[in-house]
Amino acid sequence: MKGIVFREFIDMVESQFSTETADTIIEASSLSTNGAYTSVGTYPHQEMVDLVSNLATQTGISVPDLLQHFGRHLFGRFVEIHPNMTNAFSDVFSLLSALENTIHVDVNKLYRDAETPSFTYEQDGQQQMVFIYRSRRRMADFAQGLIEGCVTHFKESITIQRDDLPPQGKEALTRFTLVRTANANA
Repeated sequence: MKGIVFREFIDMVESQFSTETADTIIEASSLSTNGAYTSVGTYPHQEMVDLVSNLATQTGISVPDLLQHFGRHLFGRFVEIHPNMTNAFSDVFSLLSALENTIHVDVNKLYRDAETPSFTYEQDGQQQMVFIYRSRRRMADFAQGLIEGCVTHFKESITIQRDDLPPQGKEALTRFTLVRTANANA
């Protein structure tokens, strides 16, 4: 997992909880770097699992809720850090439909060893999109938060239905059905 994700997570914990909370979860986790992550480095996914689990213990907030919150937060940060990756799109569906073949291609140019999840989608006109998340990391809660952050960014009125599907081998599959409501900005 890329260090930028770890850095942003620790920064979020410091700003939204406290520096002491960040220090506590770092000390309680088994980290190869003792919490000193570089944005371009690559680190074991298990370290993020440890950090989030320890934050859940410290705050009493569930791991799924923390991952969704972090996903929403990180999408907002990506808008600030990489505006060219989001400004090229006019709405949620256009961004999500470009994720696999455009955005992740750009991510892999920036971070050569990035291991991104894969996504497929089907769009039914301008009102509905079915979006499938596939990953060995099993972080659908985080993906959901990113999608919610995208919806917030574009100020659209979209409902999201999530269905966790049976895994395929080592990969988790989650289907997100996004439906624009009558007040959508399409």
